[in-house]
Amino acid sequence: MPRLSLDDFLTGPPDAPIFDARAPLEYAQGHIPGAVSFPIFSDEERARIGTTYKQVNPDQAVLLGLDFFGPRMSQLVKLAQQLAPHREVRLHCWRGGMRSGAMQWLLELAGFRVHLLDKGYKDYRRWALAQFERPWPLLVLGGLTGSGKTDVLHALARRQQPVLDLEGLASHKGSAFGAIGLPPQPSTEQFENELAWQLSQQAAAPRLWVEDESRTIGTVAVPGPLFEQLRQAPLVVLEVPREQRVQKLAAEYGRHDPATLAASVLRIRKRLGGLATREAMAAIGEGDMEKMVSLVLDYYDRTYRHGLEGRPRVLRVPTDTCDPEVNAERVLAAVQQWPEPDFFPAPAP
Repeated sequence: MPRLSLDDFLTGPPDAPIFDARAPLEYAQGHIPGAVSFPIFSDEERARIGTTYKQVNPDQAVLLGLDFFGPRMSQLVKLAQQLAPHREVRLHCWRGGMRSGAMQWLLELAGFRVHLLDKGYKDYRRWALAQFERPWPLLVLGGLTGSGKTDVLHALARRQQPVLDLEGLASHKGSAFGAIGLPPQPSTEQFENELAWQLSQQAAAPRLWVEDESRTIGTVAVPGPLFEQLRQAPLVVLEVPREQRVQKLAAEYGRHDPATLAASVLRIRKRLGGLATREAMAAIGEGDMEKMVSLVLDYYDRTYRHGLEGRPRVLRVPTDTCDPEVNAERVLAAVQQWPEPDFFPAPAP
């Protein structure tokens, strides 16, 4: 079969899973969203083949690869039958070279219909990075820590508003406490892959809601070109009273292990200062979550207010509740009254 372009590959038959023939470490570092790891070689085997290619010669490397591949062929076909019962797959390696070619030969020999990505995963990465250079009609939802921005974002999505959930993709809530209760974070490369895919699904949206974030979200980073767009986009700031924010955060984090909370406080001890750190640690020991949260909020509120300086277009939306459904309605009503009718850039082509 002819090799497919990236667009045709990504929009290929929905019953044909994407098989990634690269080594497990390569897959873990970054892969096409939804792809299944289907390695032709293990990490150790790939390393040995690479060493042989460089230190001996390419012919010996090919023979070594066949030694590894041969005994595994039956096992690979059986696994493919389980993962693709319709016997149709989409397949790629790094550049569309020998690994995917060998896997294509094997699967077609076993009766599979194989759609091969022409330039491999490398082409997906090129496409993904290009998405962040395009103009997007972003509308940023901001607010001090504990305002429930993520909950409001989800409430907006339930109202059929186009939403980009950066914290969901990053598996992190953005603060020193942001990893608590969440799965491990993806690599920055995989975060970019998922983010690009989500953006592409909203290409026709007249506006795209996204939460106000720092450049880094835990261990991953928002791509530079997209972050610059976030900083220049219209910003809707949800203003929730401090007391309600404290209560919300205390209830949210009070369910977690005190030792985990203490470790998070210690990560920002230099910014909190010695006295506030000691008082926050004591509050955790006493089970006084509201006091701990209040002490930490002093730092986060100062930081966020400083970050608002220089933002070009800010709309403040006062509210007296943390209810995300109520606040989603208030935010939407406020945006409809925004005095600038043309503050969105043209949708990305």
